[in-house]
Amino acid sequence: MHHPDPAPPEGPRERLRALGPSRLSTAELVALLLGTGTTREPVTVLASRILHDAGGLEGLTRLGPGGLEQLGGLGPTKAARLVAAVELGRRVVERPLTRRTRIGSSRDVDAAYRPRLADLDQELFCAVALDAKSRPVREIEIARGGLSACAVAPADVFRALIREAAASVIVVHNHPSGEPTPSAEDVALTERLARAGELLGIRLLDHVVIGREGYFSFLDAGLIAPP
Repeated sequence: MHHPDPAPPEGPRERLRALGPSRLSTAELVALLLGTGTTREPVTVLASRILHDAGGLEGLTRLGPGGLEQLGGLGPTKAARLVAAVELGRRVVERPLTRRTRIGSSRDVDAAYRPRLADLDQELFCAVALDAKSRPVREIEIARGGLSACAVAPADVFRALIREAAASVIVVHNHPSGEPTPSAEDVALTERLARAGELLGIRLLDHVVIGREGYFSFLDAGLIAPP
């Protein structure tokens, strides 16, 4: 007796159970987070439209609750659910700095900070205090700014480093524009930090600028003398 093949699972929830999350489209995963659609749009249609209007998954991850609600079809609860899911994903890939963290190159700095800084819509400037063995002692947030810059004074940087008894420092900041090429202000600040570090005995090892399109290392570019 012939038994007909079972019908393939249709809804995102059924497809997830039958096939696993890796087989679902991005729109289906977003639909699962939303849970329900609207009176005009089924949840899968709503999810596809939101992704399109946001500029894809990358654009979606840069929107806060208010920006998501402006796309239409999302209330505060659904918008908060999406933001929370994005933040959980970011925390999974983020590598918090500890004394066991190896920072042997600019690539290590980029790997540690890219998940947090690359998509920020404001500039954030941090200093990583290192001990005599070049192990991270503490990360210090020095300044936050707007879309183009944040005000950083060498005195603010080294005051915090002296409190941590740092032997050396790596500074890192992001460019919200996405382009990591340093500005004239970035170059001038790096020169001032290097001179201040020489006077205070806290060597500036590198200044890394992170953008969505990559990163720039002053050390790799020969703008800071190697240790």
